[in-house]
Amino acid sequence: MRHKQAPRRTIDGDSVYNNKQIAKFINYLMKDGKKTVAQNVLYAAFDLIIGNKKDPIATFEKALDSVGPKQEVKAKRVGGANYQIPMEVRPERRAALAMKWIVEAARKRSNKDYKVFEAKLAAELMDASNEQGEAIKKRDSVLRMAQANRAFGHFKW
Repeated sequence: MRHKQAPRRTIDGDSVYNNKQIAKFINYLMKDGKKTVAQNVLYAAFDLIIGNKKDPIATFEKALDSVGPKQEVKAKRVGGANYQIPMEVRPERRAALAMKWIVEAARKRSNKDYKVFEAKLAAELMDASNEQGEAIKKRDSVLRMAQANRAFGHFKW
């Protein structure tokens, strides 16, 4: 590496709950720089979770914990062959992947069941906190891939 590593940016908490993870999640939800739209969507989803007699913050944090992968595979070239090497996932990356997968899964949900995105997001968060849903399937597939490639673990850098 020729340059020094860029410093980590600190992120302020969100406006309602003063929670840094929620602020980060809003940034993952945001499209085309429309942050207030993303905030309104997330808070409306939290209202729907409250309507189901659940605590939105606890549901959100449980969903992130359950979706975050513990291991993933990374490609490494050794002697002309590419190997998928299982690696432990750092906590920051775990949270980032969990947020990304939850947002992707909510966007993929069918329009027949849910008319608005807030309902899709609330349903995905509740499913993820109950170890169900598309984001959990994604986590399981990544974990299965890491388990299948355990034999190449000795190639770690």
